Amino acid sequence: MTKLRLIMAMAVLWGAVVCMGQKSDPMVVSTTSGLVKGIDQEGTMAWLGIPYAKVERFMPPLPVEKWQGVRVCDHWGPQAMQQTNREMSEAEMSEKNSCVLNVWSTDKKGKKPVMVWLHGGGFDSGTSAWDPGMALAKKDVVVVSVNHRLNILGFLDLSTCGEAYRQSGNVGMLDVVAALEWVRDNIKKFGGDPKNVTIFGESGGGGKVGTLLCMPSAKGLFHKAIIMSGTILNVNTKAMTEELGEAVLKELGIEKKDVDKIKDVPYKELYAAGQRAMAASIGTRRPGTPMMWGFGPTPDGEVLLQQPFQPGFADISAKVPILIGTTFNELQRLAYGQPMTQEEARAQLTRTFGDETESYINAFAEAYPDHTPQDLVSIDWLFRPKTIITADEIGGKRKADTYMYMFTWKSPQNQGSVHGAELKFCFNRLHHQHSDVPNPTEKDFLLATLMSDSWAQFAHTGNPDTEGLPYWQPYTAENGEMMIFDYNCRILHNPDRKLEEIINRHCFKQLDEFRKKSQK
Repeated sequence: MTKLRLIMAMAVLWGAVVCMGQKSDPMVVSTTSGLVKGIDQEGTMAWLGIPYAKVERFMPPLPVEKWQGVRVCDHWGPQAMQQTNREMSEAEMSEKNSCVLNVWSTDKKGKKPVMVWLHGGGFDSGTSAWDPGMALAKKDVVVVSVNHRLNILGFLDLSTCGEAYRQSGNVGMLDVVAALEWVRDNIKKFGGDPKNVTIFGESGGGGKVGTLLCMPSAKGLFHKAIIMSGTILNVNTKAMTEELGEAVLKELGIEKKDVDKIKDVPYKELYAAGQRAMAASIGTRRPGTPMMWGFGPTPDGEVLLQQPFQPGFADISAKVPILIGTTFNELQRLAYGQPMTQEEARAQLTRTFGDETESYINAFAEAYPDHTPQDLVSIDWLFRPKTIITADEIGGKRKADTYMYMFTWKSPQNQGSVHGAELKFCFNRLHHQHSDVPNPTEKDFLLATLMSDSWAQFAHTGNPDTEGLPYWQPYTAENGEMMIFDYNCRILHNPDRKLEEIINRHCFKQLDEFRKKSQK
């Protein structure tokens, strides 16, 4: 045997050995793009930062180029471009490489329900690294979380510049669809069932779930949906997003015929131009307002049939069971931890509710008999009213069931049940969230077990009712069925409908004015 033949034979033998080693390594999985190797995270198999799409600025996502060898997926992939308080490396934040996802599983040979998590942060910021899924994966599900394009890179509508940019106003959500397609094509290798996929998200993530319920390209890629504190209304119209897109070009000094030049504008300059353009055209949204607009999904009748929560969802999702809910305080400024009399609370409330202040107080007492004066001014005024309206629209009127909850557990740190406080419970990760629960009690751990069991049960069956909870029936406007998640989990029926009708009349005047203006 010549030396060359010997080298070639050894290479073939070594390749076979490597291949056998890969097949025997439980952390190595073959995907449509190549082999990926995961790590152990707290007793689960985890694959972090798997690319699911490649992107070109303002264009729909494209398939990932296949790689050779084994890609080690042992750390978070880069987050999408966004405003940050420090400089970040390409490995931490990237424009071209942020379409990555993470998978957690306990059994690659299983056929488990899949739960795809969409992070919060509006449509402007955030990362999947905020909410690791290893503890939830131990509930006999496979958990996937996703990074995708955000803010001006994900939602700048340049469709008036020509056919090539027709879908530019929705590419951030098309990234999520591409991630769901990746799940469909690959998740079986990780022990998941591609025919039983639940999408879930909180805040902006809940808004993304609602948006997917109105996207034809997402139909069939998921089968259940959980919307957590997500019902801030996106009031973007096609006319608004087109106006904003043209205003951005004007800020940058780019003519429509030269629109391709925008692909070379540095991100920080582009983002700043977007903020100036918003102020100069459709207006800048103030934080805490009851609606959002600007760089978010565009209802173009093609990619997005309609905005969600107005009041329901597109008919294409009529067969998708929905679990929807809020927390007791959400984003309201808390008055806990300071003395307050009933009269002091009444004085504050009068500024918002005027002549209906007494009606508000009476309705509050009817809904929450054990309330404090601080509760009167600290309760959520943004999410709950529109959640009821949406649930009324879909509950008992679709082919699939709707379930409603409210999370009322109060943090020992701020005495409130604030926006996002439920995440550590439904992900069953109390032991990682030391800032809010420095010393979790047995009651805390029990509540986390019940919530994560319920979320996983919903992923299994489309029904969140699980052992340890009171019997939980589907929601209708008539029965107002709502599970309260607290140390004493219980069912209430339309407890606060009168209260929320008052809140809706007084706290959404800006939305009412917008709708009147848009109808002219």
